[in-house]
Amino acid sequence: MTESLIQALVEMQESEAQQKTSQLLDIGTDPMKIIDACSRAMEIVGKRFETGEYFLPHLMMAGEMLKQISEMIKPRMGGDTARRGGGKVLMGTVEGDIHDIGKNMVTFLLETHGFEVLDIGIDQSPEKFVEAIQHFQPQVVGLSGLLTLAFDSMRDTVQAIRKAAHRHKVRIIIGGGQVSEKVRAYTGADAYGPDAVAGIRLIKQWIGEK
Repeated sequence: MTESLIQALVEMQESEAQQKTSQLLDIGTDPMKIIDACSRAMEIVGKRFETGEYFLPHLMMAGEMLKQISEMIKPRMGGDTARRGGGKVLMGTVEGDIHDIGKNMVTFLLETHGFEVLDIGIDQSPEKFVEAIQHFQPQVVGLSGLLTLAFDSMRDTVQAIRKAAHRHKVRIIIGGGQVSEKVRAYTGADAYGPDAVAGIRLIKQWIGEK
């Protein structure tokens, strides 16, 4: 049934996606399997946007459906959502990029695992990230971006964090559809997340070490 959920999300069938999610929860499906299905669907949506098959309204619609499903899943995630103290994570999409599907997915997962998250939104300049670090004081900073032009913005943001003398205070993870180890090295980040779940796993390891 998760395949039908993926199809509903990809085809922008809002009511169908909610119905499938409800059915999956009712039969006791592991919420993480639903989250994985959402992640796979968002990857397809992102690729359709890149090829010109989908446009900005499609991305916005997909993001809204993801938020709705997230609200449905949260009560089934055990006690994690009520627990805080897991650490602080700053999230944002870098300057020049307005995509937030992947960022929203990671933010949701972090919150369900008990982390305090500050999401500063899309198209954020290096200076905005530095300001957010100063007042929020996170242990981890997540830089998101789907477009290749985001790579330079990620590098500029890492450099700005270093220039502001915050680099030793935080670990930086980058993520996005085209991010790779080569891109990580180019930006100067500590790591990259090939997908949302892998990113969460790494962040948990990092903060657990502190």
